[in-house]
Amino acid sequence: MLLRMYTRWAEKHGFRVKIIDLLTGEEAGLKYVTFTVEGPYAYGYLKSERGIHRLVRISPFDASGRRHTSFASVSVIPELEEDLEVEIRPEDLKIETMRASGHGGQHVNKTETAVRITHLPTGIVVTCQNERSQHLNKATALKILKARLYELERRKLEEKKAQLAGEKKEIAWGSQIRSYVLQPYRLVKDHRTGYETGQVEAVLDGEIDPFIRAYLLSQARKEETSKAEEVRLAA
Repeated sequence: MLLRMYTRWAEKHGFRVKIIDLLTGEEAGLKYVTFTVEGPYAYGYLKSERGIHRLVRISPFDASGRRHTSFASVSVIPELEEDLEVEIRPEDLKIETMRASGHGGQHVNKTETAVRITHLPTGIVVTCQNERSQHLNKATALKILKARLYELERRKLEEKKAQLAGEKKEIAWGSQIRSYVLQPYRLVKDHRTGYETGQVEAVLDGEIDPFIRAYLLSQARKEETSKAEEVRLAA
């Protein structure tokens, strides 16, 4: 549902979406998916979607028609330019090849074109299987790995700044940023900004600009308040 929502949003903005890696669930849905979104300020917009998303609905897979709550984690990282330096030592990589597989585990080809790269120091694993050749899959996987390592370092700096400022951030599965409630009432609410709407179908169809706008405005106000406080303390 989230993949469809973001894909629809990107299409409405003329952005290009490309699936990098995807693993279907055992019965339905997705276990995980990695995709890129290319377009002007794509990261600037979509960084607001980073966090835990909560869905409440009557499960179509429950014969008893009971209400279920499920969670999905969304990570958003910028794709780095080629000239940005993120050191990846060859001896830190474990590179494995395998056959690319499609839905239900059916083999797409008989050669090992899919590539899985494990960054041993951090344990980060990146898989790519949708390119035409092993070489292209490896290049794409390395690019994603570089971006994730950059994001890891960025998070470390943010956590260090938060500790110095005395700010405590709760990073837990239950600390959702947004809830999509289909039962017993219909509402989508962002818990960071308080913005909410009853137009659930529209949101799930990609109408998330109001949520993005509310988040970016709230962040801008926080930055202005922080700068004003710094000026007051300096004076």
